[in-house]
Amino acid sequence: MQQKTTVLDEKAIQRALTRIANEIIERNKGIEECGLVGIKTRGIFLAKRLRDCIEKIEGESIPVGERDITLYRDDLTFHTNSMEPEVRGSQFPVDITNKKVIVVDDVLYTGRTVRAAMDALVDVGRPSSIQLAVLVDRGHRELPIRADFIGKYIPTSSQERIAVELLESDNNDQVCIYKNE
Repeated sequence: MQQKTTVLDEKAIQRALTRIANEIIERNKGIEECGLVGIKTRGIFLAKRLRDCIEKIEGESIPVGERDITLYRDDLTFHTNSMEPEVRGSQFPVDITNKKVIVVDDVLYTGRTVRAAMDALVDVGRPSSIQLAVLVDRGHRELPIRADFIGKYIPTSSQERIAVELLESDNNDQVCIYKNE
């Protein structure tokens, strides 16, 4: 049996994203030469929400791209009936060369997804800097990676699971911890 605890509801997620948007603007002294890149799947939804928050604050839009990091993982997921990795596409509305790129993801855990995202980014351009924004940092890093912008730090045990649900993909906005009892 699993026990579920909701740690962020819809309003808390919105407050966290508004805070992250303000921190991105503050750290970069505006949004000139900046772009957001969401890691598929939920990272792209969060990146679009951050774009909307930033636009409300700054009065101008920031470009949003998306990157599928499947082929860059050191633990590839394969189709059930083949040895072909499942790739879900990427797009960039602008060239990222010499831009400040803010990678956006839902949960930072071991750091392997972020490492793969950085590898995937430098294959399409050479940003002047790469920053990381996550909704949740749960600890347990296996690589020396840290987030620049964090919605909420939620220390967890390795037996717990963080589930981020977003309206765009799950018809609900919440972050929950699942614990095995």
